[in-house]
Amino acid sequence: MFNKTMRNVILAATALAAVAVHAPAAKAQDAKLPTVTMMIGGIDKQIYLPYQLAQDLGYFKKYGVNMVLSTEQEGGIGAEDAMVSGQVDFAGAWYVHTIDFQLHGKDVVDVAQLSGAPGERILCAKGTDISSPADWKGKAIGVTDLGSGTDDLTLYLAARYHLTTKDFSRVGVGAGETLISALKHNRVACAMTTQPTVNAIETMDVGYPSIDLATTAGAEKWLGGAWPAASVLARAEWVKAHPKETQAVVNALVATMHWIDTHSAEQIADKMPTDFVSSPLSTKAQYITALTQDKGQFLPDGMMPQGGPEKVLDVEKLAGKITGPVDLSATWDPTFVVAANKMLGDAK
Repeated sequence: MFNKTMRNVILAATALAAVAVHAPAAKAQDAKLPTVTMMIGGIDKQIYLPYQLAQDLGYFKKYGVNMVLSTEQEGGIGAEDAMVSGQVDFAGAWYVHTIDFQLHGKDVVDVAQLSGAPGERILCAKGTDISSPADWKGKAIGVTDLGSGTDDLTLYLAARYHLTTKDFSRVGVGAGETLISALKHNRVACAMTTQPTVNAIETMDVGYPSIDLATTAGAEKWLGGAWPAASVLARAEWVKAHPKETQAVVNALVATMHWIDTHSAEQIADKMPTDFVSSPLSTKAQYITALTQDKGQFLPDGMMPQGGPEKVLDVEKLAGKITGPVDLSATWDPTFVVAANKMLGDAK
């Protein structure tokens, strides 16, 4: 049986192999660009589309880096853990990890904020007639995994409606087919998930959406404020040692956020890999419909929403995750985003 160290060694070797495979295909001028790596917490999820879109728009190379993207695998090391251990330079993951790492003595910083909402929806099984967390009493609620971000959000929602962990139970059901099966076979009454699983559940008539955390407006309604999610995380020491590369990556992603803001869901889908927008769980038309509905989660300028860090900290406190003092100012560095927006504004 592989231990964690061996698995990390294999993953690191895989990342290096990916760089090696990509290098021969690079154009001569690209060879002069520094190569950086980023792992995404599910690169084909709609909530994480800006990272791949930036690659497909050619923005990483345009702004000065060869970017090698990878995705975390179910049961494997998480994107944020791969970043903090030095296996990749950046993680495309939720902002909340900066707080978690700080509590464990790791200095991780968010250098660009891509969304102001978790991008999640809570779907409930047909016939349950559940419309708010108040209706969860005595029921099982599905989360990605116990201790995950969806678990924290579930606990926070319950607490806002005066439920404790004694009033309901949480079950780790993953995403995609495993989550759908849990709803279909009544293992859980409701479950929190993202697109394209949301589309699949509705298309299969297995369940219905009851709570919207997929848009900033939805987050404000159910969580009490914007909840920054998808972000660009890196070790603070790496950022300090590589300001040029960090600025290039942020420039590319801020330019991508501007592009998302000024283009339709259909135009965005046309730029994405075919297997991202059309899969066994969702047709391209369904992908576009869902993105049209949820496009409001994406921030047009890469800046942190006002009060966002404080809201995330509130969620973590109610989830019982905060074990000591937290310096929120050390979790978010706007320097690179401000410079990127100025650069893009000056270029118009």
